[in-house]
Amino acid sequence: MAVSSLVAPAPFRRSARNGAVRNAVHQHRHLSRQGLLERAFTFAFRGLVYAQIWEDPVVDLEALQLQPDSRMITIASGGCNAMSYLTADPAEIVAVDLNAAHVALMRLKLAAARHLPDYEHFRRFFAEAGAKENLAAYRDHVAPHLDAATRRYWEGRDALGRRRIGGFARHFYRRGLLGRFITAAHLVARLYGVDPRDMLAAETREEQRRLFEEKLSPIFDKKFVRWLTDQPASLFGLGIPPAQYEALVGGDPGGMSSVLRRRLEKLACDFDYADNYFAWQAFGRGYGKGETAPLPPYLQEAHYEDVVARLDRIAIHHANYGEYLAGQPDASLDRYVLLDAQDWMTDAQLTALWGEITRTAKPGSRVLFRTAAEPTLLPGRVPDAILGLWEYRAEPSADLTARDRSSIYGGVHLYVRKS
Repeated sequence: MAVSSLVAPAPFRRSARNGAVRNAVHQHRHLSRQGLLERAFTFAFRGLVYAQIWEDPVVDLEALQLQPDSRMITIASGGCNAMSYLTADPAEIVAVDLNAAHVALMRLKLAAARHLPDYEHFRRFFAEAGAKENLAAYRDHVAPHLDAATRRYWEGRDALGRRRIGGFARHFYRRGLLGRFITAAHLVARLYGVDPRDMLAAETREEQRRLFEEKLSPIFDKKFVRWLTDQPASLFGLGIPPAQYEALVGGDPGGMSSVLRRRLEKLACDFDYADNYFAWQAFGRGYGKGETAPLPPYLQEAHYEDVVARLDRIAIHHANYGEYLAGQPDASLDRYVLLDAQDWMTDAQLTALWGEITRTAKPGSRVLFRTAAEPTLLPGRVPDAILGLWEYRAEPSADLTARDRSSIYGGVHLYVRKS
C-alpha cells in the first residue's frame, strides 16, 4: 500500500517535499481523535515504508498492455514495479514519489542495475539483501555513481544509529515500516506457538490450506489480536492511514481481524508459493534463497539484460503526482498507475487528479489503481463531465483482483479513456 504521491487541492498546495502528504492525510482537526491518528500516521511515514512494493507487477502488466510507444507515469514506492515494467519495452516510465526514502531506494536500484558487474551481483544485492559482500559491491561499483543526496541518504544513519546501506548486509526486507510490521506480526504469532515460516514448507495448495487453517486462522480469534487489530494505529505499518482503515473495515461485523484473515487466507491458499514472492516476504521476511525462488520480474535472470538496456527510459522525480501532471502537455501520456493512493483523497483531490489525468491522456489511455474496499471509489465523487470520458472495465477488474498475488487489496481497477 502507498501514501506516496498524493494530490492536494490547488489552494492548499505546498512544497511536494514538505506538505503534500500532510495535506492529503490530515482531514480532521489536530486535537480530535481522528486528527491525532492522522498526525501519528504522517510521523510514522517520514522514513522508509516499503522495502518492496506490494502490488503485483504481473497483473499490472496484463492490465496496462504497454506498447513500444507507451509513455507512463507511476508512483515509485519501492521501485520494484517501475523497473519491472521495463520488461514490456515501453518508451518511457516516469516514477514520482513524495517519500525521500523511496526516491533514494529507486535511485539505488537504477545505479546498481547499471553499474554492478553482472546479474549475480545484482541478484545478491537485492534478492538476498543480507550478504556481507553487498557492502563492498556498493562501495566499489555503486556509490561513485550516485547523486549526492542519494549517497548521503544511504551512508547516513537511521534512528538506531545504523548506516542505512548496512541493511543490504543484514536483512534489508525486514526494515522499513512494513518490514517492522511483518516482524511484529511474526512475534504475535509466536506468542501463540505458531511460526509463520512453517507455511513455506507446504508443497501443494491442499497443504497450504491445511496449514493456514490449523496454524494461522485461529490466531485471528484471539481476544488480544482482535483488540489489537481494532486499533487503527496498529496497522500504520501496512501504510494504512486512518481514512483508509475505515474503508478497509467496510462495516464488516467481524471487524478488522476478519478482514485481515480473509486477505491472509488468499495469500496463503490461492497461489502456489513456488510462484508467489509475496508469500515469501510475508511468511519468510525476505525472498527465497534458492535459484528457483520466485522474484519480481526485474530481479529475474531472464529479464536482466533487457532491464539494464532500458534503464535510461526511467525518470524518477521527488514530486507530487498531480503537480507533475499539471506541468505536462495535453495528450502526452497513455498509462497511469496510482497504487492505492486515492483511498484517502477527498472529493476535491480526486477531481483535481482526474482532471489532470484526463487532460494529459491520449485516447485509449489506461489507468490502473487499487482500493482497500472492493468497489471502485470514483462514481459520485468525480464529476460525470470528467469520469464520463472513461470506461470502467468491470469484468477485467474483477479478474485482476482475483489474480493479484499480493492479496492485500479489495479491488484492482482498470479505466480506459474513450476515443
